[in-house]
Amino acid sequence: MKKLKFTKLSIAIVSLITVIAIFGACSRSGRNKAMVESDAAEKVYVAPGTYDEFYAFLSGGFSGQLSVYGLPSGRLFKVIPVYSQNPENGYGYTEETKPMLMTSHGFVPWDDAHHPDLSQTNGVPDGRWIFINGNNTPRIARINLKTFETNEIIEIPNTGGNHASAFVTPNTEYVVAATRFSVPYPQSDVSITDYKKFFKGAISYIKVEPGTGKMSIAFQILMPGFDYDLAHSGKGPSFGWSFFTCYNSEQSQTLLEVNASKNDKDFIAAVNWKKAEEAVAAGKFKTMNCNYFHNVYNDETHSATSEKLTSVKVLDPKDVPGLIYYLPTPKSPHGVDVDPTGEYIACGGKLAAMIPVHSFTKMKKAIEEKKFDGEIDGIPILKYDAVIAGEVKDCGLGPLHTEFDGKGYAYTSAFITSEVVKWKVGTWQVVDRIPSYYSIGHLMIPGGDCAKPWGKYLVALNKITKDRYLPTGPEMCQAAQLIDISGDKMKLLLDFPTIGEPHYAQAIPAEILMKNNQKIFPIEQNKHPYAAKGEKEAKVVRDGNNVHIYMTMTRSHFMPDNIEGVKVGDNVYIHTTNLEQDWDVPHGFAILGAEYSELLVMPGQTRTLVWRPKEVGVYPFYCTDFCSALHQEMSGYIRVSNTNIPISYNNPN
Repeated sequence: MKKLKFTKLSIAIVSLITVIAIFGACSRSGRNKAMVESDAAEKVYVAPGTYDEFYAFLSGGFSGQLSVYGLPSGRLFKVIPVYSQNPENGYGYTEETKPMLMTSHGFVPWDDAHHPDLSQTNGVPDGRWIFINGNNTPRIARINLKTFETNEIIEIPNTGGNHASAFVTPNTEYVVAATRFSVPYPQSDVSITDYKKFFKGAISYIKVEPGTGKMSIAFQILMPGFDYDLAHSGKGPSFGWSFFTCYNSEQSQTLLEVNASKNDKDFIAAVNWKKAEEAVAAGKFKTMNCNYFHNVYNDETHSATSEKLTSVKVLDPKDVPGLIYYLPTPKSPHGVDVDPTGEYIACGGKLAAMIPVHSFTKMKKAIEEKKFDGEIDGIPILKYDAVIAGEVKDCGLGPLHTEFDGKGYAYTSAFITSEVVKWKVGTWQVVDRIPSYYSIGHLMIPGGDCAKPWGKYLVALNKITKDRYLPTGPEMCQAAQLIDISGDKMKLLLDFPTIGEPHYAQAIPAEILMKNNQKIFPIEQNKHPYAAKGEKEAKVVRDGNNVHIYMTMTRSHFMPDNIEGVKVGDNVYIHTTNLEQDWDVPHGFAILGAEYSELLVMPGQTRTLVWRPKEVGVYPFYCTDFCSALHQEMSGYIRVSNTNIPISYNNPN
């Protein structure tokens, strides 16, 4: 294979091509409208009272959230707060949910959420949970798909930029993660110019308990100081292995767009996690001291707890021969994707003019025959020709990410030429292509990274929209495009804007999630310590300068709704319990002078707002979420005084 050499001039040319591709596409937008199929509206139409075929989960990027859409309609159903405070429902503001956002850096109510991944059984999404990474403050979150709420967040130590996550193994044994930015390991005050000497990468395996989903860091693997980008785990014959792309094999620390693009090839790291388990069981690890937080939400107490942990088990590949192998891969690779059979590993080399596809069978044979081309920090480098299955030519410029339809075809996003390219697995021949608008990053086929994809639709996740929507100032929304892949030719059906910056997405048939949807929280199972499970339990209790209001909510009143005896400077804990046991009847709570968000309380749930009145007066509170014809009447007052007035409240019961 002819080697690819990239200089400053060639990189500048690639950048120019990107600009030309975008603006050229924009100037052709009038003609592009005709490329939408005449029956597109019919194919995406979901009649009133009927359901979408798929749930789609799109990362919110810099919003720190996960958004839920219907396919094929593109309708937004819900925004699930994960790493960011959300005033719509009080997530990260209420006393019950604040612990979810604790880290070793303190309370961090924001993150950059990139890659959701559904839990799997036998290599197929099962609809129990969805995981998503926090990139900036390294974290992994687990969202419960019965409630569509974030139930757990674990911080990942020894990591800078938790990008190559959150990707599950075929039975959700683990969620894998890896550092995007190598850092001193352990963290220390060293010169950045000593990068090659002190900086290391880390790959983390987070164990997931089968029944509860509870996460724990099983082990970390010490890696050379590259930048680890994306990951997927093997299946079928490659079960027990995970694959991570990495770039900056030059180990540069400045001007990476030039200095990290010099080598002809970077690598895929093939990790034998079964061997790692054996090594940990045999005690071949070192215990490393570090600080990180594990935050867990309890559906019975309706509250989260935060635990500080202080050590992890670390494996060094030098101590575990056969743990990891490097597969040479051109060039600055991004996505690494395993086909449904588990035999082929496709890579998206951002600066490569083709898509390299490795063979797991060839990889195993090359390992057995020791077809190595040197090593790095004890990790053997396999010969490229010994592991390559084929190269997809004419794949567009800037190939990034590949998914599969389960019918023998693969689909790759090409960022620079703004297109999706369809190619045949095994022959490596491009059979179709369709433009995207514009600068596509990731793409998604429902189940397209699993053993049995639902290959009907493809969603292109585009970085730039330019002329596709009404202008909204200097910044336009990011967008997704729905493409029909059910036939021989791809057909554009729909554009729809998305929350934040969509990086990666997952989708699953709606019927899998709907049958497990939780509609209420049974009031008799509410174990919140301040729950009032009936109006007779509503009360107000003073404890020094802390006042606890045990308040109930039901259509259409609060109990109590008139409270006196609160003083300026008190800490008023308003514990609201929604007594409704009817689906989709939440109640809200807001009070004049509250320093943060409202509460939104689900049926049978308890939530707490802390209010600190600063001036005397009578303060109204009310329900913020429409609940009945008498919603406006659902209100009350708290009197705040400077004198010692006894606590009093109305409770006719």
